[in-house]
Amino acid sequence: MKIAIFDSGIGGVTVLHEALLRIPDAEYIFYADTDHVPYGTKTSEEIKGFVDDIVDSLVSLEADAIVIACNTATAVAAEHVRKKYSIPIIGMEPAVKPAVEVAKKDNGRVLVMATPVTIRENKLHSLLSKVDTDHMVDLLPMPGLVRFAENEIFDEAEVDEYIEEQLAVFDKSAYSEVVLGCTHFNYFKPAIRKAFADEIKLIDGNVGTIKHLADKLKLPYEYNPEKILTKFDYERIDYLVSGRPAGKEDLSKFGRLHERLNSIK
Repeated sequence: MKIAIFDSGIGGVTVLHEALLRIPDAEYIFYADTDHVPYGTKTSEEIKGFVDDIVDSLVSLEADAIVIACNTATAVAAEHVRKKYSIPIIGMEPAVKPAVEVAKKDNGRVLVMATPVTIRENKLHSLLSKVDTDHMVDLLPMPGLVRFAENEIFDEAEVDEYIEEQLAVFDKSAYSEVVLGCTHFNYFKPAIRKAFADEIKLIDGNVGTIKHLADKLKLPYEYNPEKILTKFDYERIDYLVSGRPAGKEDLSKFGRLHERLNSIK
């Protein structure tokens, strides 16, 4: 079974990492569209064009299923490409529903961090109208985290300063859950927890997406909270960078990203 996972950049590595942990026996292609990152500041028509080209190329590589490991691309283009192709195309959306359910038990509010396009698109607002009936959710665009991630700036002071600046208009004590509505944001779990003095639950859509993928393809789904990836696990992947085979520097970068994900929860 050949599964292709793509994102506007390196954020999708967080989804690939989850897939390797939970569906380890599949064959994987990972496609990072680094020529056009970030999608979160592009127009909807531009994003549709990028996604069209990527899905077309992944279908030509005989992928059995495709995961759009990008909330922004899913919101803008998932339905568009599903109409064109018969293979399963799995999208992502911010994990608002589980966050709201947990927040009700915690008597807190939910803050959704996402890209400007994800926040702008109707898909998220339609989801909120269904699950946020008590108006517990606030939205916060965080495009700077995408730029930091692409440059592998994760733990530096400028990241902490940016997060604090973006949160300045909110009462942080009001929130019990933060939804990471962009796959790039998973690299920043330590910094986001620090901003909330560790008194926060972080919820993302990666686990749910991979579970949905396994169900859709009727594949075995594993869960071992102690498991980490080895070089053998992630170096066997076919990596593409905007359609080109990943070079030595790209492969080294992907390896560093997997190692970071091994070290954070």
